[in-house]
Amino acid sequence: MVRPARPGTTALTDPPAARGRLRALDGLRLVAALMVALYHYGGRGGEIAEAWGSSPKQQFPTLHSWFAYGCLGVQVFFVISGFVICMSGWGRPLRSFFASRAARLMPAYWVAVVLVTVVFALPGVAFAAVSPSDALLNLTLLQQPLGADRVLGVCWTLWVEIRFYALFALCVVVPGANRRRVVLFCAVWTLAAAIADAADEPLLDLVLMPEHAPFFIGGIGLYLLHRDRRDALAWGIVAVSWLTGQHYAVAALWHSPSPGQFSYRSASVIVLIVTLGFLAVLAVALGWLRRADWPWLTTAGALTYPFYLVHEHLGWVAVEVFHQELALPSWLTLTATLVTMLVLARLLNRYVEDRATPWLRRALR
Repeated sequence: MVRPARPGTTALTDPPAARGRLRALDGLRLVAALMVALYHYGGRGGEIAEAWGSSPKQQFPTLHSWFAYGCLGVQVFFVISGFVICMSGWGRPLRSFFASRAARLMPAYWVAVVLVTVVFALPGVAFAAVSPSDALLNLTLLQQPLGADRVLGVCWTLWVEIRFYALFALCVVVPGANRRRVVLFCAVWTLAAAIADAADEPLLDLVLMPEHAPFFIGGIGLYLLHRDRRDALAWGIVAVSWLTGQHYAVAALWHSPSPGQFSYRSASVIVLIVTLGFLAVLAVALGWLRRADWPWLTTAGALTYPFYLVHEHLGWVAVEVFHQELALPSWLTLTATLVTMLVLARLLNRYVEDRATPWLRRALR
């Protein structure tokens, strides 16, 4: 028996498509992508220091310590991904789910890999391209588990996403999504991820991703609340995911062992940003942001993925040109680089994604 929805809620049997596009979520995606970009341009060391000609600490004496928190945009992405994947996988057969995910990820990714490889191979570009063999392997998105050099630094997050898709497909999509199965999936994955962390077994870590699982699971719980805000189990899933997620974020980021990252972020600020990320998606899930229904947010959401793919490595080249060759000041270089990458993302969205994604989806179905 289908229980009726209260005013302001949605019955559990309503198809996701019937609720319309959540444009506020599109805007939140772009905010997370811009957080990551600010981190890559001004919140860490490494190759970006070569592009600036000195460490971002010298370029942004005050702001660099705040830009360093931009890496938490990835955790926000994972929460959004949990929400969206549960929504898009609900009521779909496996073939349709696979076609949707592959068509969404691959066209822009393939073009970004080729574009970055070609640009890095140009004379005068200071950054080294990967070997031809590794560049070809990157087209499969399996470069990380196979130990090859990565063309795109951000592709590690895509490898995380793919493993999440596989878990969700096997445990939820194949048997058929329903509330009970999704709740069980969240509960079992939460417990299994904790066991994997305690066992310190590489294979379990690879499959269950303890440090990332809370954010995906939290997003799934938020989608359950989007379907029915009275769902007590969903509230519990979100609460446990937030509690464990902030723990992993603080453990990984407050003092990163990587020499290219700025260390000693405040644990309190990390917890605050993780909390705000969960609250932002919660606001979307509960309909508090339904008035943010502006069409330009859909465009912003469409730019997010191609921008995310190209902004880091091509951003190095742009920063070097704007700052060292054209002698623009740091703040203007940062602005010009962001605008350039957004324009490139728009071109990729219009001439690659808008054309190739529907074709690939139809072909795979």
